[in-house]
Parts: sequence; structure tokens; C-alpha cells
Amino acid sequence: MEPLILAAAIGIGYVMASLRVLRQYERGVVFFLGRYTRTKGPGLIFLPFGFAQQKRVSLRIMALDIPPQDVITRDNVSVKVNAVLYMRVIEPARAVIDIEDYLYATSQLAQTTLRAVLGEAELDELLSDREKINGILKQIIDERTDPWGIEVSAVEVKDVDLPELMKRAMARQAEAERERRAKVISAQGELQASKTLAQAAATLATEPSAIQLRYLQTVTEIAAENNSTTIFPIPIELFKPFITGMASAAASPGAQGALPEPNPFNALPKFEVEPEKAKKKD
Repeated sequence: MEPLILAAAIGIGYVMASLRVLRQYERGVVFFLGRYTRTKGPGLIFLPFGFAQQKRVSLRIMALDIPPQDVITRDNVSVKVNAVLYMRVIEPARAVIDIEDYLYATSQLAQTTLRAVLGEAELDELLSDREKINGILKQIIDERTDPWGIEVSAVEVKDVDLPELMKRAMARQAEAERERRAKVISAQGELQASKTLAQAAATLATEPSAIQLRYLQTVTEIAAENNSTTIFPIPIELFKPFITGMASAAASPGAQGALPEPNPFNALPKFEVEPEKAKKKD
């Protein structure tokens, strides 16, 4: 009985040593006597102790930080750029068999791709069109890591560190741009105001009584201020009927005190010829 009990105990111990538990997000790449057999998991799996081994691989999305890289853009500006890469393993067997360390390899590939892509872009494009550059980086890195069983979901440029001289130059450029916009807006406002004033003047010119109403409204606004001294501006249009009436009265032929019409021939010079000189000439 003792040998049987000992054998049963050894068997139970061997079975217990051969059991493995894989979490929901893990897969086990199993090698039996050094040869790949299959990928197992999740849950409870049996690996013959001493004959089979496994390599755990996580299927969760991982954020891989890309350290700052010194980049010279196409317009010869030196900047430091860092980024972050989001990736996950979709084929555990290839990630274990085809590449020694897929995390290290992906990090190195992302660094070299970042320097190559940003070296072909200008500084303004790098600062203003991040989405386009992120898309190019994602496409290149995803194509290169696809044979390793890795999927790149996104690449984001985090920070662009500019030299101090470049920062001051960009600040001056932004200030000049804001001043230009302010001057353009002011000029457009003056243009619109002048057009509106011209339309208002044309409308008032068609109705003389409108000028009087406007004058009375101005007087009312001045009186509301309770000033001790009030200056009344009188437009010349208010005197136009009186000036027209006086001119018509002066031009009528029966008007008293009318001036005689000027004779244009009176303005010509007069010459008198002496008789003796006239005879000599004859």
C-alpha cells in the first residue's frame, strides 16, 4: 500500500505542478520539448512539468513612451520632440517567436521613424498640423510591426521643445499678426461707418424737414445733460429757404432797390480821335 500511496502522491504533485492559470487578458505560448505547439488560455491549462514551457503574453493595449528626440526640420530648425505610442499584441505566437523583445524593438522603431518623418516636415506644419503627422507615424510603424503580430492603434506627438530664440521670433510674429488684424478690422469699421453716414446724408438730403427733426433731437439730447452753458449748432440747411426767398425777390423786375442790369459794352475801353490828326492821316 505504501508504494501505491507514494505513487499517487507523486502523481498528484506532478499534476498540481503542471497546472497553470492564465488571466482573461493573458495568453500562453506553449513550447513542448522546445517546439511550439499552440497558444492556450485564458483559464486553467495543463503543461507537463519538465517537458513543456509557456511564455505569457498580455493582450491589453500598452502605452509606450518615446523619449525626446533631437530633430532638424526641413527648414533647418532644431527641436526636441517626444511622443507616445499605443499598441497591443494580436498574435502572441508571432510576438514571441519572430521577435526577441517586441517592446524594445517597437520602441526603437518608433524613435527612428519619428526622426525620419519630422525631418521631412517644416516647423509650421509640425506645430499646426499634428493630426496629419500622427497619421503618417501610425501608418509607417503599424506596417513595420505587423509581421511581429503587433497592432499600433495610435501615435501622438506630445511636446515640441523650441529654442528660446525661435520662441521669441514666433512671439514677435504673432504680435505683428494681431496688430495687422486689428488695423484691418479698424479700417473695415471706418469703411462701413462712412458708407452708412453717406446713406444717412443722402436720406436727409431728400427731405429738408428731416434735418430740422434731427436738429430738434440733438437739442433735446443736449438739454438732458443739465449743462450751464448750451451751444446750439445750427445747420446751414435751416437758412436755405430764407436765402432762396431773398434771391428770388432780388431777381424780380418790380422789386424796389433793384440794381440796374450791367451793360457789358460799358466795360470796353473808349478811344477819342482828334480832328487834326485825322486829317493828316487822310
